[in-house]
Amino acid sequence: MTESEEAGTRLTSKQQRQPGSMIFRIMTWLLAAGCFYLVYNRTEAAALREGQTVIEYLVVFFKDADWTLWLLVMIPYSVFFFLVDSHATWRVIKWFNAPKIRLFNILPIRASAYILSLVNEQVGKGAMSLYLLKRHKVPGWQALSSMILIGMVEIYQLLLFSFIGVMIYYDLVVQASTSIPLPQILLSVYSFAFLYFPLHLLYFRGRIFPGSTLREKPLLHALRQAKLLDYVLIVLFKAPNMIGAVIVYTLALDLFGVEVLFGQMLAFLPVIFLAAALPLPFHAGALLLWTVLFPEFPEVGVFSLVMHTFFVLFNAVIGVLFLPKANKELFIDSPD
Repeated sequence: MTESEEAGTRLTSKQQRQPGSMIFRIMTWLLAAGCFYLVYNRTEAAALREGQTVIEYLVVFFKDADWTLWLLVMIPYSVFFFLVDSHATWRVIKWFNAPKIRLFNILPIRASAYILSLVNEQVGKGAMSLYLLKRHKVPGWQALSSMILIGMVEIYQLLLFSFIGVMIYYDLVVQASTSIPLPQILLSVYSFAFLYFPLHLLYFRGRIFPGSTLREKPLLHALRQAKLLDYVLIVLFKAPNMIGAVIVYTLALDLFGVEVLFGQMLAFLPVIFLAAALPLPFHAGALLLWTVLFPEFPEVGVFSLVMHTFFVLFNAVIGVLFLPKANKELFIDSPD
């Protein structure tokens, strides 16, 4: 095949992908709009009960918050999250990509990725892959495989914490199930996830489907290398962030005048974070789930936007502080 034919083939393939991509974007925006509409209706109903407009209702809600204490809670947690997140990322990369890498090397790259994640989370992962390629000669697909492993563990960590919370505080989950059968939905999700995981381990260890070549793909390098103990350790490394988030959200809601039990946060927050991972603009899925789980406080949907916005922006500030060091690591050639 000539170069012109190859170029034409790539262009045709790209053109074929564009309609599907456009439809997906339109669907996600429509779903997000639907979520915002439902949240608005719930908030408006609560405002009318108080004889207020939605704007007046939200102004009162935010005006009565203790913003100083809120910042004193959020800023240390954001720094804590960055350190725990960087440590877990460093461990995975050290195990599966670059055995000689140091935590000090990872900190600026992980921080700068927070800036890029403001635009797109995948771009942030790309920065990590670029660093590993330039400084440690790790092939891009292998580096990305570690990010996939971390993402999978994050999902299972959320499911595990939510399962523990639901089992301990099952009555609270039942009480919150006013509009959807939440206990049945959650238990079904837990069952599927926990039944899949042993099969996942057996497959990537070659114990089942021995003739399959999918596991040999470079993109699945880390999954192929990881053992059960590795998954357990990564969950433990990342667990402080989840526990910290439960504590911080419980305290923050109290500062906004919303009384929530620690048990409610332990059971609900991991599920809300899972909803936030859906590919919807502005984390609309999580926004709606807040109002579903706390129907007596529909304004917590807007509260969640404030929390998320501050968190990602402050993490980006951390990234700016590390940016000179990150640029040096990424764009200045290492000595031979």
